[in-house]
Amino acid sequence: MCLMMAAAPMALAQTPSPKPATPASAPADKLLAGPDASGTLSPGQASYTIGITFGEQMRHADIADQIDLDAVTRGMKDGLAGKKTTAADQQQINAYVRTARLRAAARNEAASKEFLAKNAHEKGVITTASGLEYKVIEPGDPKAPAVMPSDEVSVQYRGTLLDGTEFDSSYARGVPMSFKVNGVIPGWQEALALMKPGAKWVVFVPPALAYGANGQGGIPGGSLLKFEVQLLSVKPSGAPPAAPAAPVAPVAPSLKPAPKSN
Repeated sequence: MCLMMAAAPMALAQTPSPKPATPASAPADKLLAGPDASGTLSPGQASYTIGITFGEQMRHADIADQIDLDAVTRGMKDGLAGKKTTAADQQQINAYVRTARLRAAARNEAASKEFLAKNAHEKGVITTASGLEYKVIEPGDPKAPAVMPSDEVSVQYRGTLLDGTEFDSSYARGVPMSFKVNGVIPGWQEALALMKPGAKWVVFVPPALAYGANGQGGIPGGSLLKFEVQLLSVKPSGAPPAAPAAPVAPVAPSLKPAPKSN
């Protein structure tokens, strides 16, 4: 795992000038104001954004509660002054992060199991053999054929973590999401196969049916995922794409005489 920050990679990779002048601290409202009319960030704004980026990475790595900010500040000052890490330092920090993430994933998984055990007894919640839990809000069209793994579906959804943090939402993007059923996490594949077009469910996906101990993006390892899912439509895998209607040519009148009847 590389802990290099994504923000301003070229600037951080270059050798710093000897003893750079430290810009005066700007008020918080100035740091949050964004770039000026020319689109340029001030040194204070850029520094603040770099700090946020680093904080986001530590949170996504599940080690936010194990970071000593005073030590981080000292390390950044030493790095800006020219101090470099060794290969052994990199190996040690990578091992530290891996261990911290595994511990965090174990805590998250324990919390997920505890939640699912209680949630299974809530009114209307159904538990499948795999451990997936769901609650039907709207059943959808009961006459529609079963959704197949190779079908393409269109859905609206909102995904949250156990603490309510929203990590993804088609509603936020303002457009439904379309994809092949067999191209998503196992928990979604199982739920979609049970749903009908028009159905709206709340789905509780255990870590084993989601991203497991590794997590993904802003989803920490070992996380239970809660989804509000509305299945809008299903396109069977064998259905050809709809072709645009061809223009209809005018029909010329027949010049042949009608055949005589016997």
